[in-house]
Amino acid sequence: MFNKINLQVNTDLSVASQVISWFEQLNYPENTDIKIWWQCQTLLQEGFTNIVEHAHRGLPKETPILLEAIRNTEAIEIYIWAYGVAFDIEQKLKELPEIEKNEGERGRGLKIMSLLADEISYTRVAGDRYCLYMKKKLHNLNILSD
Repeated sequence: MFNKINLQVNTDLSVASQVISWFEQLNYPENTDIKIWWQCQTLLQEGFTNIVEHAHRGLPKETPILLEAIRNTEAIEIYIWAYGVAFDIEQKLKELPEIEKNEGERGRGLKIMSLLADEISYTRVAGDRYCLYMKKKLHNLNILSD
């Protein structure tokens, strides 16, 4: 089984529900472990929010965000292509406090994504764009599952 879906939206948090609805297409067969599915939705939501609030900060709302999600028998992969500034995701994760020690309202999303994803990266691609990549294995319960 292989399923690939694409979506383009503007830089606007008000379309977050549209993004999650679009992603629902991949929840087939619907017997996906509910914890893994929730983790995938959380990865998408946190990734999209971070792109809008951080990578696209100060850019016009018309700035496009391209999303792609791929599901195969092994994993769900999420790609979010954005504009903005580069940052070293590995270094940033080292600098962030652990979730339970983070008393601020900000800075938890990236840490949450790193805990939920089996793989995560943020790399430069053509045309001054960057790609946030997150992969979640479908048959692997990680530390946030019981």
